[in-house]
Amino acid sequence: MAKRIFDIFFSFLGLIALGPFFVLIAFLIKLTSPGPVFFRQERVGKDGKIFKIYKFRTMVKDAEKKGVHFTTPNTDPRITKIGFFLRRFYLDEFPQLFNVLKGEMSIVGPRPEIPEIVELYNKEQKKVLSVRPGMTDLATLEFLKEGKIMESSQNLYQDYTQKVLPEKLKLNLQYIENQSLVFDIKLIIQTIFKIVFG
Repeated sequence: MAKRIFDIFFSFLGLIALGPFFVLIAFLIKLTSPGPVFFRQERVGKDGKIFKIYKFRTMVKDAEKKGVHFTTPNTDPRITKIGFFLRRFYLDEFPQLFNVLKGEMSIVGPRPEIPEIVELYNKEQKKVLSVRPGMTDLATLEFLKEGKIMESSQNLYQDYTQKVLPEKLKLNLQYIENQSLVFDIKLIIQTIFKIVFG
C-alpha cells in the first residue's frame, strides 16, 4: 500500500512539474519528423497482464515495421535527430509516469518486456511478473547504456536474449527479494545521478 501511495503521489507531482517540458518536447518531435508525439507499445505487466507503455517517439514513424523492437543500438538509422537527444538523457521515458499513475507500472520495478521476449522466460524468471514493472531498477542501472552495448552486435536477437536478458532477469529477481520503500528511493537517486553524471 505504501509503495502505491508513493507511486501515485510522485507520478502526479512529476507530471505537473514536467508538464511544460512535455509540451516543448512534443513540439520538437512534431517539428523534426512526421508522426505521432508518443510511441505506444504492448508490454507485459504484473501477473502477465498486457498494457501499452507510453514513451516520447524517438524513431521514425512506423519504426517497428522496419526493424527489431526489443532493443535499439545507438547506431540504429531509425532514430531521429531529436530522438538521439531524448535517449541520451532518457527523457523519452518520462511519459511512463502516466502508466504509473494508472497503476500499470511503478516508479521502481523490473522493466517490462514485450510479449515475445517474456515467452522465453523460464519458471524462475517468471517471478518478475509478480510485481508491477517499473521505470527503473537494478537492471536499468547496470544496462543504462544498452544502446551503446548493442552497437557492436552482429545478431541483436541472439545477443539480447542469450547475454543481456538473463543478466537483467537475475538483477530483477534480486530486486524483488530486497524490495522496500527505502531501497526504491535509493535506486531512484542512483538512477538520476547516473543519468546526469554518466
